[in-house]
Amino acid sequence: MRKSVSATAAVLLLCLPGVLLAGGGSWTGVDETVVERYAAEAGRPAREPIINTDQGDLLLFVFALAGAGGGFVAGYYFHDLFGRRESKAEDEKGV
Repeated sequence: MRKSVSATAAVLLLCLPGVLLAGGGSWTGVDETVVERYAAEAGRPAREPIINTDQGDLLLFVFALAGAGGGFVAGYYFHDLFGRRESKAEDEKGV
């Protein structure tokens, strides 16, 4: 236990300078640095999305709704997905 705590502390201390040097500047994603530049060169500048999921918790709600739907379907078809479990009565009978 003590070795794992020491190893975790060592890894965190080794990563600390990288985190501090990275700073709080904004990191641009692939969309801004690559896709938007090529789209602007082709004459297709960026536009507002039809459904803007950046507002509030809309994206979280959509993922939660999809997870609930997927969980319902997986639960409904549980035996088809994972097979049927043999009961103890069938095991005792030798069936």
